[in-house]
Amino acid sequence: MKSLDITKLSDEELVSKIVEKNDTHLFAVLYDRYAGVVYNKCYGFSKNKEEAQDLTHDVFILLFGKLRTFKGKSKFSTWLYSFTYNFCVNYVQRNKEKRKEKVTVVTDQIKENSNEDEIDDATLFELKSDKLAKALEIIAASEKMILLMKYQDDMSIKDISITLDLGESAVKMRLKRAKGKVIKAYNEL
Repeated sequence: MKSLDITKLSDEELVSKIVEKNDTHLFAVLYDRYAGVVYNKCYGFSKNKEEAQDLTHDVFILLFGKLRTFKGKSKFSTWLYSFTYNFCVNYVQRNKEKRKEKVTVVTDQIKENSNEDEIDDATLFELKSDKLAKALEIIAASEKMILLMKYQDDMSIKDISITLDLGESAVKMRLKRAKGKVIKAYNEL
């Protein structure tokens, strides 16, 4: 009988075997594949290395118990991304005094935009990063999440739609509203 090389299994096959056998050794392979990605996402929410490591550890502990809820309707990596995002959003909501988002947009000037219906992506990118971080703390965690998915993680509308299990038009509307709220919060600071 030929030995199975577990490193060559797809994510979905690996998850199936982990669930079937409740095997922590197989789970370690999954951990090795995704620990870096999960850590980066957790770091984006915490902005602290030790806290991000703790959050990553917590995500994987919770993940081991929740793997059987993965139904294969999307790629495992997409499901894990959503799982991690939800975990981090819940963490932010529980720890409001510690929440800080990773902000990658930096410029020197803000363009005044009084008409929220005409908000474009360029307006968001012109916000000063420190003030933008404060504005992001003011808006709801779900609004921050969708903005970070689009602008920090560079996800397409379709990818966000799949991750959040929403229609593409709903994603566009939520992005528009979230952009409007963060710009309003920014202008009020």
